[in-house]
Amino acid sequence: MSNVTSTEPTVRQPSLPVRGAVAVTLSVLLNAALVLLVSTLGVAPGFQPLTIPPVVFLSAVGAAGATGVYWLLRRRVDDADRTFVRVAAVVLALSYLPDVGLLFADPAATVVGVGVLMVMHVVVAAASVGTLVFWTGTR
Repeated sequence: MSNVTSTEPTVRQPSLPVRGAVAVTLSVLLNAALVLLVSTLGVAPGFQPLTIPPVVFLSAVGAAGATGVYWLLRRRVDDADRTFVRVAAVVLALSYLPDVGLLFADPAATVVGVGVLMVMHVVVAAASVGTLVFWTGTR
């Protein structure tokens, strides 16, 4: 009987704190860039939710929160990756509700401005799911 050994190097997934930090960093940088872009285009001038401070803070909180939820699921659920993707999808859908409410509560809100906020939620969700679940490191 012969033993077969793989010649491919073993790929280790980066640690959860590293993946969480990357999710936070990607979320913050991409959403800050989006804020700068829409501000130069004049989308919803005076609409405070589309300014750097709240966008950076809430993007970081969202990605950090996603990392915490993923950490908890890994300890309590057999298929944490699949469960996390489902939870992230539900949370993403629910996160749109306050944005829609801004159309009625904030006179500076525009449909395009609120749409941009919704896109920012997608950025945080994609960065979080992508780095926490699907990032496997480099070979």
